[in-house]
Formats: sequence, structure tokens, C-alpha cells
Amino acid sequence: MTDLETPRLLLHPMNASDALRVAAGTPEEGARWAPGHPSPGERAAAERFLDTCARSGDPTPFGSYEIRRREDGEVIGGLGFHGPPDATGAVTIGYGLVPSARGAGYASEALRALLRLARDQGVRRVHGDAGLDNIASRRVMEAVGMRLVEEDEKLAYYRIALDPRAEE
Repeated sequence: MTDLETPRLLLHPMNASDALRVAAGTPEEGARWAPGHPSPGERAAAERFLDTCARSGDPTPFGSYEIRRREDGEVIGGLGFHGPPDATGAVTIGYGLVPSARGAGYASEALRALLRLARDQGVRRVHGDAGLDNIASRRVMEAVGMRLVEEDEKLAYYRIALDPRAEE
């Protein structure tokens, strides 16, 4: 699979070798990782990706993606799917940026591209969540059209229907 392109970003689909490097926190020679990458969340996502590959094979296109700035190729975060669509056609997404890249609209830009990919692949609904105190992440989901559907003591849960016939 080729990179997903946005005006300012390249979303590079990770393979098992990429995920091993992210999980270990060791870039390949010549890679440009922004300070702070990979975060603990990125390492966990890489481990989840590797587990999925071991259990059922490469989930591409429903895997993990590095977020790279087009201008310099620097990896500034990651996003992706927690797995392929379930029986109802729903997926769960996650994303994160290094602190120096936050506040520039990169997360919203990347998430819009991921939602387009999901729609193109026939996904009916996309779910996401954020900590109650993670206002920035909650705003990202709202900016791309996801809506708050529930809160518990720790998390706010968001959803968007990509198929007009999908139940909200």
C-alpha cells in the first residue's frame, strides 16, 4: 500500500519491520523521528499491530500509519485502526502527535485522511475515545465530524457514521 497524502502530511502504512522499530524505540538508519517519538501510546499501537500480524496476518489497510511532515519527512506521530472492521462494519481509531507538532492542525488533517480511507474501504462507523481531560484530542474528533456519544468516569467516546444507512 502506498502512502496516504494530505496537503502537509504523508501517512505511511507501517509493516512489521517498522512496528518492531517503533516498539523498540529504535529508528532505522536515515529515519527522521521528531523528539518524543515514539510515545508510549505509539509503542503500544506498534505492539498491537505486531500482535494482529502474528494472530491473523497483516491487517493493511486497517493497520497503523506513521504521520510524516511532507516538508521534511520527519515522523511526528502516528494513527491507525485498532483492527479491521467488526461484523457491523465498525472500526476503532487512535492517534497521537509529539508535543512539538501539536496545535498546528496535523491531527485533524491526518484523521480526515484516515476517515476517507475507511469510507473508501466500506467502513460504516468509526469509534474513538479520549481521556476526559484531553480537550485537544476531543476537539480533533469534533473537528472531523465525530460526535460525543457517551462518557464514563475516565473516557469520552466519539463516533461518526460513514455510511448514511449506519445506525448512530
